Amino acid sequence: MIITRPPMGWNSWNTFAENINEKVVMETADFIVESGLKDCGYEYVIIDDCWSLRERNEKGEIVPDPEKFPHGMKYVADYVHSKGLKFGMYSCAGTLTCARYPGSYDHEFTDARCFAEWGVDYLKYDFCFHPHSTFGHFLYKRMSLALANCGRDIVFAACSWGAENTKTWIKETGAHSWRSTGDIVDSWESIKRLAQDQLKVPEYNGNGCYNDMDMLVVGMKGEGNVGITGCSVEEYKTHFAFWAMMGSPLIIGCDLRKADEDAMAILKNKMLIDIDQDEAYRQPFFVNGDRHFNKNRTGDEPLYDYYPVDEPFMVRFLANGDLAIGAFNFRDRNIRIFATLDSIGLGECTGKTLELTSVWTGEKKIVTNGTILEELEPHCCEVYRARVIDK
Repeated sequence: MIITRPPMGWNSWNTFAENINEKVVMETADFIVESGLKDCGYEYVIIDDCWSLRERNEKGEIVPDPEKFPHGMKYVADYVHSKGLKFGMYSCAGTLTCARYPGSYDHEFTDARCFAEWGVDYLKYDFCFHPHSTFGHFLYKRMSLALANCGRDIVFAACSWGAENTKTWIKETGAHSWRSTGDIVDSWESIKRLAQDQLKVPEYNGNGCYNDMDMLVVGMKGEGNVGITGCSVEEYKTHFAFWAMMGSPLIIGCDLRKADEDAMAILKNKMLIDIDQDEAYRQPFFVNGDRHFNKNRTGDEPLYDYYPVDEPFMVRFLANGDLAIGAFNFRDRNIRIFATLDSIGLGECTGKTLELTSVWTGEKKIVTNGTILEELEPHCCEVYRARVIDK
């Protein structure tokens, strides 16, 4: 199975954790359709950890908790499918899941068969309680083979948190996405930490195996399982925009039934979704670290040693010849940053410049002096879709 864009959908963990049940899943599926999120591209409804009993049955199968899912998993999957959506579930490469429910270690083919019979379309596969007598890449290869031979197309979302140098081996396992980070929580510091960690791995991203920066906390407002401090609207906008610029899967984590207008406006931002889902899926490059990079680098150090981690200014070339341009302020003070068109690829001799369209306001402006200059308040960003035009 091959997928051609980063998955989009909703996952239960950030808000519900062990309090997940079929009512929540089905009502969320309803909301995704009725709110227009489905039309924006959100299609997977994913149950995370804590959905099963603590012990397998006599056949060695994982059993859905009958109190949480009294009609069984196929019933829930059928309901999700009836809405034109896809159904996702969770397991783990270890003997136990992270919440200490049965993991899939040594039961990979049994579990893959059950998932296929239930109608699962997506499997998030965690990395807790894995035996230290074997390597992670063997465990992900084992489940990948099980899924590829289960008789159903199932997206394989590897969630090894970047452990054991995941980036160097994950593509060989057949996984469709890979988690490069630890868990996100609903705070600005968590968003900032995960975003800055991405500066070390963009070259390991690519079509068919997408770098998953973990789920979105947009709209949580400090509530739910990972609701720590909550964030401001501007911080949620920066969070969503950075994930989109990096091409991460966009998996919503809030209780959509309670999402306010600000959250829905962010989650449904068409221009950012189009950037995230761009079919060329080229990695971003950074354009405000050039002077420091050229002056100090000897050639042996990793490129990310010279990336401006607190104020990244990044560009992605898009499939139709447009560019996505994002300026981000992770500092606690105002900043003024700039990028030259030379650093993007448009020197003076080309006779070309850029028309910039803000993803937030739709306002347009033309770069007239060869320089894009941004003044940003703390924790804010500006993102443009740009097209090349004659001067």
